[in-house]
Amino acid sequence: MENYNALLRGDEGALKRALYKSMGFTDEALSRPLIAVVNSYTNATPGHANLNQLADQVTRGIEAAGGTAMTFSTIAPCDGIAEGHMGMRYILPSRDVITASVECMVRAHCFDGMVLLGSCDKIVPGMLMAAARLDLPAIFLNGGPMYPARYRGRDYDGNIVTESIGWKQRGEIDAEEFLRIENLAEPCVGSCAMLGTANTMGMVAEALGMSLPGCAAIPAVDAKRMQAGYETGRAVMKLVEKGIRARQILTRESIENAMALVMATGGSTNAIMHLQAIHREAGLGDLPLSHFDAFSRRIPQIASIYPASPYDMVDFYHAGGVPAVLHELKSMLHLGCMTCTGKALKENLDGVKPSEMREVIRTVQSPFSRTGGIAVLQGNLAPLGAIVKPAAIPEQLLTFCGKAQVFQSEQEAVEAIWNGRVQKGTCIVLRYEGPKGGPGMPEMYRPMKALEGMDLSDTCALITDGRFSGSNRGLFVGHLSPEAYEGSLLALVEDGDEIRIDIPNRILELSVPEAVLQARRSVWTKPHKEIPDGYLKIYQAASRSAAEGAVVGAYRDEMEQ
Repeated sequence: MENYNALLRGDEGALKRALYKSMGFTDEALSRPLIAVVNSYTNATPGHANLNQLADQVTRGIEAAGGTAMTFSTIAPCDGIAEGHMGMRYILPSRDVITASVECMVRAHCFDGMVLLGSCDKIVPGMLMAAARLDLPAIFLNGGPMYPARYRGRDYDGNIVTESIGWKQRGEIDAEEFLRIENLAEPCVGSCAMLGTANTMGMVAEALGMSLPGCAAIPAVDAKRMQAGYETGRAVMKLVEKGIRARQILTRESIENAMALVMATGGSTNAIMHLQAIHREAGLGDLPLSHFDAFSRRIPQIASIYPASPYDMVDFYHAGGVPAVLHELKSMLHLGCMTCTGKALKENLDGVKPSEMREVIRTVQSPFSRTGGIAVLQGNLAPLGAIVKPAAIPEQLLTFCGKAQVFQSEQEAVEAIWNGRVQKGTCIVLRYEGPKGGPGMPEMYRPMKALEGMDLSDTCALITDGRFSGSNRGLFVGHLSPEAYEGSLLALVEDGDEIRIDIPNRILELSVPEAVLQARRSVWTKPHKEIPDGYLKIYQAASRSAAEGAVVGAYRDEMEQ
C-alpha cells in the first residue's frame, strides 16, 4: 500500500509524521491509507447518541482491512429541539456548514478515504454533499431509527407529545396523563421512528449506493447496527484499493434511483432540496423540480410508512427495508450504477426476496398509489414550483378550495389555531419563512401538529414558503417559489382570498383579479426581521431559491463561470 499518503513521505513529510506520532501513531500505521471517520456524535441529539459506539466498530473494520482510522467531528443539531424558536432558522443552513467543515478537515489532512457517520435531517445530506464535493472513496453510515412509543395499544413516534397538547387542550387527557405520554414518547436513542427527513435521507444514501445494502433501516439499538459499522469500515478499504471515488457512485443515474425510492416510499418533502444539492455538488448542475414531477407521475408508491400508515421504521425494516423496495422497482431503476460494495446495483439486488409484509411494501402492479408519494405543484402562487406529499394527505383533501387566513409567522399561526380562531375549511397562508425571508427556511412543524391536535387536519390546508417536517399529515404545501420575501404573489394574499389546490392536476392557484393584485403590489414593502449577527445573515445573502435546493450558491456560481 506504498502508493498512499504522499503527504507523509520523505524529509518533507517528517514534521507531519512527527505530529501524528505525538498521538501514538507508528510508522507502520502511517504507511497505510489514512481513513477519516467523520463522526457527528453528540449527546444533545438522540439520533447521534450511539455514533461513538458505531465509530469504534468502523475503526475496527478499517484497521482489520489494512487502513488507519482517524476521527474528527462535525455539528449535528436536532430539528425536534430546534423547532418553534429562533434555533429552527439555523437547521437548514447547518447543512452547508457541515459540508464545508468536512471539506476543510479532509483537504487539510489529505485523507485517502472517509466514512461519514450521521443520522438526522440535515447531517445526512450535508455529509453526502461533502462526499460529492471531495470525490474521495467514501461510504455513509446512519445511526439507525429508534423504536416507536407504545400507547393505548398502538405505536406512535415522538410526535405524540405535540398531538397530546391538543388532547389536553380539549380535555381528553389530564396533566398526569400528559406527563406519562412525555415520558414514554421517545423510548431509546435513534432517529425518529417515522419516515421523516432523517430516515428518508438514510434510505436515500442506500439507494444512491453510498451505504451498504440493507443498513438504512436497521434499528439504532440492534446488534446488526454495530455489525454494519464493522463491515462499513472494511468496505471503504476496498473502495480505496480499487480507486472507486464518490462521483463514480453519485451519478445522474444513481440520483434518479434515489428519486424513485423517495417517490415509491412517500418520503419526506425535504429530500427534494437535498437531492438537488447533492446533484449540484457532484458536478451535475441544476436538478429542476420538473424532473421530480415527471418521476412522481411515473413511479408508484409501493411502501407506506408512518405518518402515512400505522407502520413505523422498525416495521419497514422487518418488511425488508430499502432492498425490498428496490427489488420491486427493478424495472424502473438504473441497475448498472456502481455502489459502495464495488459492485453494480443489479448484483446487490441479486438474491433479495420479495417482502413478506405486503401491508408495508407492495408490488408495482398493486401499489398504494399509481403515482409517487411526493408531487410538484405549479400555478400563479408558485410559478417556480411547490412541494406536497400526497402520501400523507386524506383522500377528501386531494382537491381543495378554501378562504385564506394569512399569518406572517409560525408563532402567530400556532396561537390562532390553539385559541380556536381557525375554522374548518380554511387555507392557512404562512409566509416570509423561505430561505431568505425566514431566514433559513424553518420547518413549519408546529402549525400542522396544532391542526391535528385541534381536529382540523382533515378539513384545513396550509401553504407556506417554509418547509415541513416529514412527520406531518394533512394537506400541506411547502417550498412555494419564488418566496414572499422576493415579492411573489404569495406576499399579496389577503384574508378571505380564494385558494385552489388540485393535487391530481398539480395546481396551486389564487383566485383574485389582476387589477386587485396590481393595487396590492403597488403598496407592498419587504418586511424587516431582526436577525442575530453571524452566519444566518450570510446564509440569507447567499442562499438560492427553495426551487434550486436552497443551497449557498454564490461561490458555486463563480466556480462554474
